[in-house]
Amino acid sequence: MTPSTDYLEKCRGLVENVLDQADSIHRAAEWFAESILAGRMVHLFGSGHSRIMVEEMWPRYGSFPGFNPIVELSLTFHNQVVGANGQRQAMFLENTPGLARRILRNYDLSADDSALVVSSSGCNVVSIEIAQEFQQSDVKVVALISRQHSEASKSRHESGKKLHDFADLVLDTGAPVGDAMTTIDGIDTPVSPGSTIGGCMIINALKAEVADRLVKAGQPPKVLSASAIVGNERATELFEAAYDEHARRLAKLYENIGND
Repeated sequence: MTPSTDYLEKCRGLVENVLDQADSIHRAAEWFAESILAGRMVHLFGSGHSRIMVEEMWPRYGSFPGFNPIVELSLTFHNQVVGANGQRQAMFLENTPGLARRILRNYDLSADDSALVVSSSGCNVVSIEIAQEFQQSDVKVVALISRQHSEASKSRHESGKKLHDFADLVLDTGAPVGDAMTTIDGIDTPVSPGSTIGGCMIINALKAEVADRLVKAGQPPKVLSASAIVGNERATELFEAAYDEHARRLAKLYENIGND
């Protein structure tokens, strides 16, 4: 078996892992659809490479408004690697107590909202505190973690608790301890992570379930669609309508900021 075949075979296992979580995916989709139908939003948060899952949900082709992607560049701007805006600083900041509260100070949260917080280890301070802040505002929290990796990792939060301790529901990417899945002869550490594959499958499974629920409730979503499918005019119409809806929903998160 070649290294690439080994990796792809392990990805088959990630698919099975997602299928085994159907009940939890349906439950999360119910919460998310309820938030969208109430005119509110599903908050999405991830630091580091967990940002990928946030952007996979919205906005991109096959996606629709109702989601609030919270992506802090200081925690996710990786392409510099070293120097100004480098990875060392980002990894330091994601374990800075109090940062989560300052981030969420920007939003007027409601019990009608829901949230998806993504962290492979579930052990970084900012993700844990984001979930904690959401729960204190009566926002239902779905955590997306790599369960095996989280169980083998040590929390950096002062309480010793992890992301799943502040979640109403936990979804698992299925990635192994350390994330990387393929062993190469001559290297003592594995390569090729799996959490992004498992995570993106869960994101899109959720997206499909939420869309189905919105349609059945009589509020079909405005889906960003390629002109190759719907033609230039319809694609532009959907793009503008979806972004306008996003703006209107987002405005509600700001209108009562600072009011008791």
